[in-house]
Amino acid sequence: MAHRDRRLDSHLVTLTSPGSFAAEQYQGLRLTIERLGRNRTLQVIAVTSPAAGEGKTLTAINLAGALARGSDNARVLLIDADLRRPAVARQLAMEDGGGGLAEVVGNAAATLDGVTQKLATHNLSVIPAGTRNGAVHHILRSPRLDQVLTEARRRYDFIVLDTPPLLPVFDSALLANSVDGVLMVVAANQTPRKLLGEALNLLDPAKVLGIVFNRDARPMFGYYNAYYKDYFPDVSRVATGA
Repeated sequence: MAHRDRRLDSHLVTLTSPGSFAAEQYQGLRLTIERLGRNRTLQVIAVTSPAAGEGKTLTAINLAGALARGSDNARVLLIDADLRRPAVARQLAMEDGGGGLAEVVGNAAATLDGVTQKLATHNLSVIPAGTRNGAVHHILRSPRLDQVLTEARRRYDFIVLDTPPLLPVFDSALLANSVDGVLMVVAANQTPRKLLGEALNLLDPAKVLGIVFNRDARPMFGYYNAYYKDYFPDVSRVATGA
């Protein structure tokens, strides 16, 4: 299903201003993921945050855009897996009435193609959240979800999931079982350390790829915070200037 791009939010810099400094920060994040992927399977990536309002959806969309622009042949799928408060379709000015993740997981007859929209001017495919029918945890625990992601793995080079915040609900902790890695987004100089620590403790340390410090004006590389190293010594610290 093709989607004609409408006017996009200017914060979606990898789609609207790919040559900008802000977009370059996400390219740096892409390079970090590609580097980590040399030593492990890193095809399905979840983006989450400790709490709401920390920029996880913008980060997920911009990361997907950066991965799509990383190669002319890259096949990238962005999935809105925040079934309680979906935001990807709204951010991308897309129609969310044609079904999405909830429908393709909840109905064995639904197909991936039937719920996937392709951005007209970007090398990016998108699956909106759709309309859930029933409890979210039933959808996320369904064996059908792994079947959908397995099919997506065969068809795409990278799959980025925008998932709910970790602490209000346990949806992201469930989804983490089905992905290769998790990026934690926090608002720089705003998210309490205790909150971040509690969120990290809900995840398998081996799945945590790094901490994305949103709205951090400092350079992306070249610094490291010892506090977070105490939680997960192998976790990268990266920042996006968004």
